[in-house]
Amino acid sequence: MRSKRLNILIGLLIVLSLAVSSLSLVGAQDMKVLNYGRSVGGDLNTIDPSVAEVADEVQVIEQLFVGLTAQNEADGALLPGMAESWDVSDDGLTYTFHLRSDVSWVHYNADSGAVEQVMDESGNPIMVTAHDFLYGWERVLNPETASVYAFLPAGYVVGGDAYLGGSGTFEDVGVKALDDFTLEITQNEAVSFAPYIYGLWLVRGLPQWAIEAGGDDWTEPEYINSYGPFALSEWEHDVSTTLVKNPFWPGTADAPQPALDQIVYRHLDPQASLAEYEAGNLDAIAQVPNEEMDRIKSDATLSAELNISPRDCTYYLGYDNTEAPLSESVHLRRALSLAVDRQAIIDNITKGDQVAARWFARPGLIAAPTLETHPDIGIGYDTALAQEELALALEELGVASVDEIPPITLAYNDAANHGQIMQAIQQMWTDTLGLTVQLSGLDSTTYFTVVSEDAPQIYRSGWCSDYPDADNFLRGVFRSDSGQNDPGFANEEFDALVDQARQESDLETRRDLYAQADDILSNQQAGIIPVYWYTFVQLTKPYVERTIPALGYQRWAKWDLQ
Repeated sequence: MRSKRLNILIGLLIVLSLAVSSLSLVGAQDMKVLNYGRSVGGDLNTIDPSVAEVADEVQVIEQLFVGLTAQNEADGALLPGMAESWDVSDDGLTYTFHLRSDVSWVHYNADSGAVEQVMDESGNPIMVTAHDFLYGWERVLNPETASVYAFLPAGYVVGGDAYLGGSGTFEDVGVKALDDFTLEITQNEAVSFAPYIYGLWLVRGLPQWAIEAGGDDWTEPEYINSYGPFALSEWEHDVSTTLVKNPFWPGTADAPQPALDQIVYRHLDPQASLAEYEAGNLDAIAQVPNEEMDRIKSDATLSAELNISPRDCTYYLGYDNTEAPLSESVHLRRALSLAVDRQAIIDNITKGDQVAARWFARPGLIAAPTLETHPDIGIGYDTALAQEELALALEELGVASVDEIPPITLAYNDAANHGQIMQAIQQMWTDTLGLTVQLSGLDSTTYFTVVSEDAPQIYRSGWCSDYPDADNFLRGVFRSDSGQNDPGFANEEFDALVDQARQESDLETRRDLYAQADDILSNQQAGIIPVYWYTFVQLTKPYVERTIPALGYQRWAKWDLQ
C-alpha cells in the first residue's frame, strides 16, 4: 500500500472530474462564509505541521489535519480524534490507537472549484492510514527537517531523542504501524498525559507523495493534500488564507461536519481588523486593540459583541541568560522584574481583564499552582525591593553606579499592541532603576525565528498551552535541554523538580513540585519576567454562533452563521 502511493503522479492529485459528491464554490449563492480577522498582521510563516510553532499557524493546521486525539477547547478534556479508541498496556508504556477507516485524503481543485478526493492509480479514494501518521512522526523527528519543536514528541517515545539528535535510526523509534488502521506508540516512562502529546499538530498524518512532489512548496494550494474538516483553497500571502468545507470529512466529537462553507482568515493587525469589523467586512476578530477598549466597552452595540474569557497563555519577557550583564547578576534580573507594574499595564494598556502573573504556568492548567494554593511563590511589583536588588546588583557586577551599566535592549514583535506595553516597561525601568533602555521593534513575521536563533538581550514572548498540563509550560519550555528554551535558562534543581513532577501520579504532589520549580524560574533565579496571564478579548457579530475556547484554537467546525 505504501510503496504504491509513492508512485502516484502529481496529475492524479488534482482530479478533474469525479463521480462523487463535491463542494462547488462556483456560482454558489447561499454559501456560509466566515470572514475572520487574525490577531497580528503579516503572513503566516508556514502551515507545515512538522515545523510550525506559532499559534496562528497551528490555527490553520488544526482545520486541515486532525490528530489521533483531540482536546475540548473549553476544558481540555481528552477526546477521540482520528483514533476512535486506544488501549494502554498494564505498565502504562504502550498505547495502541485504533484509527477510523472512513477518512480520505482530499485536495481543492481550483479548475472545478471543488474539494475532491485524492484517488489512487485504480481510481479509488486514498484513505488516511496509520502509515501516514508513521510518516508524520518520522518527518518531524528527522534531524534534517530541523523542527524547533520536535523535542516535544521526541521525549515521549522510545528512541525519539536519539533519532532527533542524530545518533539513532527511525527503526529504533517506538512508533509502529501494526496494520493500515492501528498505530502503536511506546514511551520511555509511564506519563499519564502522553495521549495529549500524541494528538499534537507535529505528529499528524502527512501526505508523503504530495510533500515529495511539492518540495518546500507542498503547503501551497496547488500541492497540498489534507483530510480535516476544511481544505485549503487559497493562500494570498500577506493578505489572507482561505479554507473551504471538506464534504468528505465524516466528523468527530471535536470537529463535526462544518456548517460553514468557507473561512477567509484575514492577515490584519488589530487596528485594521477592528476597522474592517466595524465596516461590516469581518464577522469576528481575534484581538481587540488595547487603545480601543474604553470606547468599545462604552459603546452599546460593540460592548454587547465583546467577549472576554480566560485563556491558557502567559505573557512574559525573556532574558538572554548567556549575555552580560544579565547573565552575571541574578539581582539585576530580579530588580527588573520587581520594577514591572503588571497591574498598571492591565489597567491602563491592555484593559482586557488579564491577571497579573507572579509565575509562568498559568493557573487552571492541570497541576499548576494557583493564587489560592500557593500565594507566596513567584514575584510581583515592589519598587522598594527592586531598588534593594539593584544595589546588590551593582555590588555583584563591581560597578559604582547604574550609569556604568550599558544600555539594555528590549526587543518585541512590532504588532498586536506590544509596542505600547514595551514603552510602559521601558519607562518603569527608567523611573524605578535609572536604567537606560533601548526599544527594538522587529518584524512580526520572522520575529520568533530570530528569537530562537539568537535571543535578544531582553525580548517579549508568550506561551499558550499545547496540552492542558503544567508540564507543557515548565518542563516543555524551560528544562535546560528544551528546544523552546530561548533564554538559555539552566538550573539543575529546576530540571530535577519538573522531571519528578512529570512521573508523579498524585495531583497535589505534582502541583507542589511545579510550584517549587516555577518559583526558581520566576523568582529565585529570575530567568524570565512573567507579566500577565492572558484572556481572549474578541468581537463577534450577533449572527455568528460560536464556541469560546479557554485553550487551544478556535474550533471553526463548530461555528455557524444565521
